[in-house]
Amino acid sequence: MAYLSKEKYKELEEELKRLKNEGRKEIAERLDEAKSFGDLSENAEYHQAREDQGKMEARILEIEELLKGAEIIKGHHSEEVELGSTVEIAKKNSQKTQTFEITGKEDADISKGKIDIDAPLAQSMLGKKVGKTFEFKKPNGEMVAYRIVSIK
Repeated sequence: MAYLSKEKYKELEEELKRLKNEGRKEIAERLDEAKSFGDLSENAEYHQAREDQGKMEARILEIEELLKGAEIIKGHHSEEVELGSTVEIAKKNSQKTQTFEITGKEDADISKGKIDIDAPLAQSMLGKKVGKTFEFKKPNGEMVAYRIVSIK
């Protein structure tokens, strides 16, 4: 199951519509043009268009499957860290904080502070309340202790 924000769900719906309409039309036009060049066995334009068509059709199927099994992330309603929470954390003995939103895989973007619920940092925070500490094992193997500053 995929967890999606309303915004990501709508973005994927729009991408699907664009691919099915404009994308398929564009590929069909490219294929027709390439066929007009003659011998298909050595026609690079034709083979490239067919490859692009395959990739596009695979993306269409991927989006359809994502949307079919998607669960929209609801707003945060708990005192504990959960899917949809925006969590402010600080290293155990520091005042400097970092803020992360717990999202599904498709919405995750670390540069925007959005982390996948299945990411190790998110997993180590789940179920924690404000003031609680947790440990997180960094990719280099170092263990770091954090505390939950706030949950929104």
